Amino acid sequence: MTKKAHGIGLLSGGLDSALAALVVREAGADVTCLHFFTGFCVTGHNSRIGRKDRPIANHALDVAAEMGIPVQMVDISDEYLPMVMAPTHGYGANMNPCVDCRVFMLDRARRYMEEVGADFVFTGEVIGQRPMSQMRPTLDLTAREAGLEGMLLRPLSARLLEPTEMEKTGLVDREKLYDFHGRNRKPQLELAEKFGLNRFMQPAGGCCFLTDENYSRKLQDLLDARNGEPLSMDDVYLLGVGRHFRLGPDIKVIVGRDEVENNFLEYYAKRGWSARATDFKGPVALVVGNPSEALLSTVASLVARYCDGKREPSVRVELEKEGSALTVEVEPADNDLIEELRI
Repeated sequence: MTKKAHGIGLLSGGLDSALAALVVREAGADVTCLHFFTGFCVTGHNSRIGRKDRPIANHALDVAAEMGIPVQMVDISDEYLPMVMAPTHGYGANMNPCVDCRVFMLDRARRYMEEVGADFVFTGEVIGQRPMSQMRPTLDLTAREAGLEGMLLRPLSARLLEPTEMEKTGLVDREKLYDFHGRNRKPQLELAEKFGLNRFMQPAGGCCFLTDENYSRKLQDLLDARNGEPLSMDDVYLLGVGRHFRLGPDIKVIVGRDEVENNFLEYYAKRGWSARATDFKGPVALVVGNPSEALLSTVASLVARYCDGKREPSVRVELEKEGSALTVEVEPADNDLIEELRI
């Protein structure tokens, strides 16, 4: 009997990665998918902080269930973070290390392929769809650096690329692969309709925090403040919460924007100073660092600015640290101070 090939796919839950899995299966191979948790996914963040007013469903699980394809959820956050801090191939428009990210994930997929005795790795990449990571030279580079030359199949653009070993040996039928290219997604949508695929994440982009300008600015500020000291995943999670203000080289304030963020910040409040208005509904503020008395007053003014008493001449704010409390009465911060301190 002819051996049936086994492919390991990267599944984000988006359209292209889902189609790639279906195409590979139709081309004659068994399919197992991997979904990586990096700590920088927006939907994963919403789930972590307990947000229910924004999408929190795991699209990879949803689409895998619809396709009837097994998926392994893999937390790579601790290994992934150092790569984000110092990517070999640099960043994109913001703090997105797209090339290094692709190499990192492909390398993990290759190791998994070897562990389970699979034959190749596949992705939903389309030639020319993304300017940094999906141009032909970059596709060649990522395959080479991940140790997957000849074993990395891009089924949506395969007929525009050199055949992989699986295609050469006939274990994957090249005639059932595609020649998609560029940013036009109409061919993918038509193929999804053909397969009856409905539950994929819509191709709107923005799932990765690192592509977001505001998040990237906060991340760069934190890296500058740490001056080479490593970050933790707690640092990463806090970057996605609240309004951030820099009060000094070692002092930052995070002000919650709603009840969900306030509850999340409360978890970290026991580690240092926190603040909240005593007489008005409003935010929890978390202070990172050891502020002076004068800076604590500034913290209080920020809390006052975003509470329901922001139009009052003064607001009472309670500041707490490790069980001790200090109450101050301050004028809410004005717009000039907000703009001066906001990261």
